[in-house]
Amino acid sequence: MIFNGLFGGTFNPIHNGHLKAALEVIARLPLDRVLFIPSYIPPHKNHKEVVPVRHRLKMVEIACQGYLKFLVSDVEARRPGPSYSISTLKKFKTTFQDEKFFFIVGSDAFLEIDTWKDYSLLLKECSFIVVTRPGFGLELVKKVIDKIRPANLFIIDHKKTISKEELLIGGIYLLEAATPDISSTEIRRRLQAGLPISGLVPKGVEDYIKKYKLYH
Repeated sequence: MIFNGLFGGTFNPIHNGHLKAALEVIARLPLDRVLFIPSYIPPHKNHKEVVPVRHRLKMVEIACQGYLKFLVSDVEARRPGPSYSISTLKKFKTTFQDEKFFFIVGSDAFLEIDTWKDYSLLLKECSFIVVTRPGFGLELVKKVIDKIRPANLFIIDHKKTISKEELLIGGIYLLEAATPDISSTEIRRRLQAGLPISGLVPKGVEDYIKKYKLYH
């Protein structure tokens, strides 16, 4: 059995907070790999601020270099129209029928789960790994979880890890993580203001943004 983490997002641009979240997941849950999936058209974003998917896909590929368990998927980049998680999940489950999938989302995004397309079906068909972000801690997420009432809930504090047997059970895995307070919005704001972004994104991503004058 292969355990896959599906880490979707706009990645506009990908930054060190995304990478730290994925590393926390890999360190504390026995996933075989994390697939980063840049969206073609993010349903919940202002499209005017989103650079073309070819640039976002390339930046994700650059950021994931050197991480053996990090892979990049263009499944949404190749599918025109809004990128819905339920459609992506169906594609993976059809293609890889003997594997298990876990959506990786930040706690801020999970607070809006009831606005996702077919979210009830998505929660039924797939497990979720919810990674806490600064300002969006366990208590806020628990309120949403109480509302949607999932079948199984695993609280993973800073001292806990999850076994493969627990992954096989499925449900929602709420991971308390120390991720840096970085956002793509702030990175774009800094670039537009002519401010440095060193330390916020991988060096290769920073070089790519400068080369193609993205977000300026």
